[in-house]
Amino acid sequence: MKAAEAAVLAQKIRQSVGTTVVGREVAVEQVLVGLLSDGHILLEDLPGLGKTLIAKSFAQALGLEFQRVQFTADLLPHDITGGEIVDPTTNRFTFRPGPIFTNVLLADEINRAPPKVQSSLLEAMQEYQVTSERTTYPLPRPFMVLATENPIELEGTYPLPEAQVDRFLLRLQVGYPTVEEERTILERRRARRTEAMSAPPVMDRASFQALQASVEDVELEPSLAEYILAIVRGTRDDSRSEVGASPRGSLALQKLCRARALLLGRDFVVPDDVKVLAGPALAHRVVVKPEPWIRGVRGSDIVRGMLDRTPVPKVR
Repeated sequence: MKAAEAAVLAQKIRQSVGTTVVGREVAVEQVLVGLLSDGHILLEDLPGLGKTLIAKSFAQALGLEFQRVQFTADLLPHDITGGEIVDPTTNRFTFRPGPIFTNVLLADEINRAPPKVQSSLLEAMQEYQVTSERTTYPLPRPFMVLATENPIELEGTYPLPEAQVDRFLLRLQVGYPTVEEERTILERRRARRTEAMSAPPVMDRASFQALQASVEDVELEPSLAEYILAIVRGTRDDSRSEVGASPRGSLALQKLCRARALLLGRDFVVPDDVKVLAGPALAHRVVVKPEPWIRGVRGSDIVRGMLDRTPVPKVR
């Protein structure tokens, strides 16, 4: 698929999602870039800002199967992955798939479940499979996790393991709507006369996978690859970092930049793609040392500092 065709499709997807999600253009674009990159997305923001609606609307617009799991303290791993049950007709154990066997899985309030439950997603997010009783079951493709977490509530929550945080391609904040956007939300609700909303489908699963495959045709010059490496390695060398971004972060940023270029109608990456996506792709992979953390330094500050200090390459 050519870049111009991909840009037209991307606009149709945005329009479809826009029938349910008001505003949030930056978040919508970055979620679309993450999904096109076949990656998992962590939405970290306050309750009631439309995180669940965004996930569901994208699944509907892209013609993908959607499942939602509410993470709670009493959730068990097999509630997500499925498990062996006795088939009364044959009196034998058979595997009953859990809600993870879908295309888009919304892991709502993922940090409310204990680490054992969170870790049940690790194999699925990396190897795209589930193992039960020594038998491996492949997940349908595409498979993408959209997880949400509330950053201000600490009671009854568990921190995500670093290995799992690193598996998220990018972390986003949705943010509050503007006054005009919130007014439009109220007006649409009065006109709709019901809580139910759905985004019209734009494509089917096969078309979306073809769009994902087109990302591999986007060119990235060696100088931009070096630019990405300099930023990532700089997060490791920063004196305020306990742990810098991993090589998975370099790969994530490269793929996200190629996906953004495609959605904007280009078959090549430019430095602005790196600048826009470096924070969402790398900040959550940086662990800040205790003293700077107390002073208010976050991973996003370290990534922003590297962007300011790293020379921008000239590209053709």
